[in-house]
Amino acid sequence: MTAPTPQAPRHVRAVAVQPHWSARDFTTPEAFRRWMRAQLDMARPHLKPGGVNLVVLTELNGLPLVLRGGGWALRLRTFERVALALFLARLPRALPVLLRERVSPIRALQLAGIDANTELYLRTCRDLAREYGVYLCCGSAPMPRYTRHGNTLRRAPGVLTNQTVLLDPHGDLIGVTDKVHLTPDEEGGGVDLTPGDLDDLRVFPTPAGDLGVAISLDAFRADVIGSLAAQGCTVLLQPDANGSPWTAKEGLPPDPAHLRDQPVAWLESSWQVTAQRQIPYAVNPMVVGNLLDLTFDGQSGITGPAEEAPDLRSYVLTDPRPGFLALTPWVTDGPPDELRQAGLDRAAHSGHPLENRYREDTLHADLTLPPATRPAPPRTPHEDALHALLRGEARAPRPSPHLGRWALTALPLLALPLLTWLRRRP
Repeated sequence: MTAPTPQAPRHVRAVAVQPHWSARDFTTPEAFRRWMRAQLDMARPHLKPGGVNLVVLTELNGLPLVLRGGGWALRLRTFERVALALFLARLPRALPVLLRERVSPIRALQLAGIDANTELYLRTCRDLAREYGVYLCCGSAPMPRYTRHGNTLRRAPGVLTNQTVLLDPHGDLIGVTDKVHLTPDEEGGGVDLTPGDLDDLRVFPTPAGDLGVAISLDAFRADVIGSLAAQGCTVLLQPDANGSPWTAKEGLPPDPAHLRDQPVAWLESSWQVTAQRQIPYAVNPMVVGNLLDLTFDGQSGITGPAEEAPDLRSYVLTDPRPGFLALTPWVTDGPPDELRQAGLDRAAHSGHPLENRYREDTLHADLTLPPATRPAPPRTPHEDALHALLRGEARAPRPSPHLGRWALTALPLLALPLLTWLRRRP
């Protein structure tokens, strides 16, 4: 990929999609494709005909593909129980991964189906980028590290990072970014992902901007923002999946003795980045909806220079301020105590009539960017592999021969430690 010619400013329509998800959206390939297509349909009225359009989707929108083929397990109602049931049901595939790659049961469960899920995820996104003619930030998904060997890909053992993939309007790969700073729910006590490397962060010059990705928590971290700013980032992409009621207290407080409302803490991500002029613009879509016993909520926003967004507005439980080019209203308004209770009423398994009643939305803003001056970074071997996969020049590995009967024989020995491990989850 070559950088755009540097003669003229770039005019970009940025679109942030705030979708509602449910576990059922991931139990079959057809359901997943429908859910993803619905988001581009939400974006369609916001696209600028004949213009450069950048659509940004949400964090971990590929994670629940671990449920593919496991709709029967959803009746168990919690992530822990469903994960255990799926691991045991898929033991012939998951156990060899656990033993050979020396990973946890939850990572083995994900890796056992990761090649097929990665193909489904990437090809779905590729087809949507082509059909709608947009630059697409696919969101993010747990994905392995691949290298290409002829017409097949080879997976690095044990590696599973939270990755964002960027595609151009032809469905070709622009680049890939790993999440560097993981939350506790992404670490060993949760879905057990591999952290990315700060030194691997890059900015991708395109007609839609010099794109830098800071997945969720990374957008709060000075080292990530500093790296992207130093590389000339003009549009920060912050795909997000906030796993708690929006009006609860912050989950990762810098000072545990003084907990803030979560929306107050959220100002330290995209809004602060653009308010301090570290990066001119930022796009922060957030997914909403209860996924089994997990709660996801938030307010999507697009931020920029105060002089371009002088209207005073902000997240609930915060003071109005300039800098929001576009902002999704929360589901309700009112005094702080009522807002906090409204978040709890909508949370998973609350039993309240408003449980799982969140707001879907789509935002857009027009960005004016300086001409591109930097060359595109060279592709990594992993990006070469994904590029070939997207173009149909290579395919993901096919399942290895499983361990068969002796894997099933080992089931009673594994059940107790697996239950113990899952019960340690926070």
